[in-house]
Amino acid sequence: MASSQLGARGQCLRLLKTRGFLLLKLLAAVLAVLLFCEFLIYYLVIFRCSWPELKTPEGAGALGAPKAPEPVLRAMFLADTHLLGAVRGHWLDKLRREWQMERAFQTALWLLQPEVVFILGDVFDEGKWSSPEAWADDVGRFWKMFRHPPHVQLWAVAGNHDIGFHYQMDTYRIKRFEKVFSPERLFSWKGINFVMVNSVALEGDGCDICSRAEAELLEISHWLNCSREEHRPRGCRDRQRLPASAPILLQHFPLYRRNDANCSGEDAAPPDEKYTLFKERYDVLSQEVSQKLLWWLRPRLVLSGHTHSACEVQHGAGILEVSVPSFSWRNRNNPSFIMGHQ
Repeated sequence: MASSQLGARGQCLRLLKTRGFLLLKLLAAVLAVLLFCEFLIYYLVIFRCSWPELKTPEGAGALGAPKAPEPVLRAMFLADTHLLGAVRGHWLDKLRREWQMERAFQTALWLLQPEVVFILGDVFDEGKWSSPEAWADDVGRFWKMFRHPPHVQLWAVAGNHDIGFHYQMDTYRIKRFEKVFSPERLFSWKGINFVMVNSVALEGDGCDICSRAEAELLEISHWLNCSREEHRPRGCRDRQRLPASAPILLQHFPLYRRNDANCSGEDAAPPDEKYTLFKERYDVLSQEVSQKLLWWLRPRLVLSGHTHSACEVQHGAGILEVSVPSFSWRNRNNPSFIMGHQ
């Protein structure tokens, strides 16, 4: 009788050990899957990205020496991060989406080492109506997610979700956004001129904010034209000389195009959306304002967001516009960013 009880106890102990071992194996497998899917996967995907190759400068310098390479600026372009706010953002959805964006951004920052990051509008989802308290919370979460070393610059232009569409925007919302980022509309780095365009204010109806936005762009146009002149006219002598190169425009709304029918690639709009006609002053800038921007600023490249899909469009005399896809998993299943250097 005693021996049978001891045998039963031994079997129970062995069964408990087996179950405990299986439970540990299951826990280890779950942790391994979580580690891979929520951390390592970002490194494996972004590791495949690389900077475009630069053409080697031709010709030679003094005494037959090779030409010194021009300084290279590595830039990363994001759009439509749409950080969820207090009204429409469920806490679980915010936790998930923000973790994904934070891991993707921090991994890209570490692996690719960009010098400057541009976000092309709709940084926040509810900036157009958020209270001062909700705005402060959104801004704090943004800087946690998009933290970066001091030597990396981060610039952003306003989108309709940041300051509202034309009928919603006001000076308070614009100033609030510029306090977080920067009110500068023009800056130069390593021989490249960047123009930060408040495209939401380019309604073209003569409103006070719109008139001031156009006046700023005309002033920038004059400044850029002065820098292109080898012998500076009298009206240019009091201005700092900028690099004599055509600028890169950074804005939220794309320049006018009918639709995305001619866009291709894995980041382009889905087939059922490509032929939907865009509405001027809502999906894209108006034809009139688009022509003004190209005429005033004579850019070499335009980068925009807003549509959440990628597209490349040639305007006028071969001016390329690149629409950057959304960086948020809430807007698309394959969010991405664009890398460029010169």
